[in-house]
This record gives sequence, structure tokens and C-alpha cells, in this order.
Amino acid sequence: MKDKIMKVFVMVILVSLLLTACSGGAKPTTSPGATEVSGEFVCPEPESDIQVTSKELNLFVWTEYIPTEWKTCFTEKYGVTINHDEYSSNEEMYAKLNAGGSNYDLVQPTDYIIGLMIRQGLLQKIDLSKVPMVNFNPSYLNLPFDPGNQYTLPYEAGTDAIIYNSDKVTTPPTSFQDLWNPEYAGRMVFLDDSRVVIGMTLLTLGYDVNTKDTKQLEEAKIKLATLIPNVKLFDSDSPKTALIAGDVDLGITWTGEAFTAQQENPAFKYVYPKEGAILWQDNWAIPTDASHLDAAYAWISYTSQGNMFWLMLRDFTYINPNQAALDYAKTNQADLYNAYINSTITNVPLDAIANGHRIEDVGDATPLYDQIWTEVKGGQ
Repeated sequence: MKDKIMKVFVMVILVSLLLTACSGGAKPTTSPGATEVSGEFVCPEPESDIQVTSKELNLFVWTEYIPTEWKTCFTEKYGVTINHDEYSSNEEMYAKLNAGGSNYDLVQPTDYIIGLMIRQGLLQKIDLSKVPMVNFNPSYLNLPFDPGNQYTLPYEAGTDAIIYNSDKVTTPPTSFQDLWNPEYAGRMVFLDDSRVVIGMTLLTLGYDVNTKDTKQLEEAKIKLATLIPNVKLFDSDSPKTALIAGDVDLGITWTGEAFTAQQENPAFKYVYPKEGAILWQDNWAIPTDASHLDAAYAWISYTSQGNMFWLMLRDFTYINPNQAALDYAKTNQADLYNAYINSTITNVPLDAIANGHRIEDVGDATPLYDQIWTEVKGGQ
């Protein structure tokens, strides 16, 4: 069952969707608006006055999640070298930071793991005066996982739901429960994400996606163990690749991967399951031991400008919390904006949001989820 906080969050998002359908070094010489000119991106000027003396910035981000121009433009405007490492799961990111010695300046944790990272002292508080809060849609701020945005700022949001190729799947899935259909055996790709896969299994049993009940978790483990052998591939890097290539015909994926697959082949359909999709939000956060704070704040401020963040609509089309970017795209990149706003994948139906579930930090039950994942996934 969803708690009161979740209900409040859903109402805020519903209202929002109804309404919506840094300089350092040399002075700028290019136009303040970012545009495509003969296929080449013109770097806009920083809108903040953040002074940067650092010579490098160390990013630790999700796979395939940063427009190339961001790095090029940031280096051009600030003279900072970008070091860019990637991860495929929150657990991988957490383990590396928790082990120490990583020296990253910015990471992108998903909502449910933020509480754990804060408790472990892995994140420092953000100085909100140094970032463009006005650019963000308020519906993606002040959420239960980080009240007051003390530690995080929104990056991208989305859903985890079912995708299938309608040209190849004769019995379309309508629920997570349908994925146990023997007809789908050996034809599925799943996200390599323990909380999503265990969570959807819990939903098929009628349990809370964040349950700490050991009996319920044991029941979910037994049921999931019967499904895992039918999954051909676990991929959190680029699940769309196997779908587009025809190596698999259906599975569980994220908003952006589904959108890209459908743009490539309209036969792909994205289904919000009867049990309710998983709702999530990725965020910027600054590790406690970050050593290039000036560059980190300049990066967040610069890339969050509307004339920069619209590039996410071009490259990584998830649910975009940056209202300035959507406003910019509506005026300057109409094709991208219309594709975004007219898709039920990115402009999520209101009933799908109301029926959705947000994965949360489960505290001392976290090892139980980790153990289940290790046992059922086994030799995969």
C-alpha cells in the first residue's frame, strides 16, 4: 500500500503534468542561446558567475547519460578537464564510494539509495544558492527521499515498465505477472537491477514494493527463481540494443530506452502493468570527499541551463524535470519537444502515475534484498 507521502507526491505530479502536457576565466564570445548550426552545436554562455580555479572535474554517472556537448562546452568555457567514469547500477556506485578513495566530485544516485548514502556519510549538503533552482519543475523537488533538497538536485525521472515487439509477440503482456508466461521464455531482457526485479515480483504477489517482511520476501524469492531462467539477458547499460537487434522480443526497461526503441521501430509498445509501474528519479549529488567543489557547482549550474539541458531530449529521452529545458525546446527545438510531449512513454498518463510505486530505502532490510538477488540470479 502506498503511504500518505506517496499520495501527496502523486497529486503534485498529476497537477504538474496537467499544467505542463558560471563563468570563470575568459569572457564568452558566442551567442547566449544554444542552437544547432549546420549540424554543429554552439556552446552557450554560462548564466551564473561561479568562478572556477579547479583544473579537473571527476564525474561518476550512469551509462549513456551525458550529452557529449556538455563536456566539450564546459571545458571550453571553464578550462576544466572532465574525467568521466560510468556505472550500471546504484549498488555498483554505492559500493565504490563506500570503499573510499574514489575522489569523485559528482554522482547520480537514484532516489531509493540516497537515504543509505546520507546515513553512511557519503554525501555532503548542497549549497542551493549556487544552483539554478528556478529551472526545475517544483514537482521534482522536496521529495520524501530528500526533503528540502539538502543533498540532491533532480536530473532525470522515469518509469520501469514492460516493453514488447508487437510484430513478434502474439500474446501482448498487460501485467508483470504475464512475464511468467512460458511463451516468453528465452525472449526477454530485464534491467540488471535488484530492487526493480524483486519489486515487480512483490507486486505480483500483492505486496508492498518496499516490504521488510521476511516471509513476503522469501515468497518473492521462490517465485522469482522460477522466472530468472527464462530471462535471456540482464542489461542496465543499453537494453534497447538487444531489442532493436531482435535478439529479444520483450522485457522490463526504463523510459528512455523504451522511447528510443520505439523511435527506431514503432512496433515496440510500452505497457504500464496492471500492478503499477515503478516510478523513479535520478539526481545529482556531491560526495563528501569531493575535491573540486567550484567545478562541481559550475557543472550543475551550466548544464542545468535550458539552452543546455534540452540536449537530454535529443540524446536521453526520459521524463525531464528541467522546466527551463522544456520551455527552451518548445520554442527552439519543436520536433524534439513535440515527440516528447506527445508520447505516452515520456508524458506519462495520469492513471499510470497514480497507480505507480516508488522504490524507497528499506534500511536494515537492504541485506535481505541483496541476498535474494545473489541467490536467484546465481550463474546468470
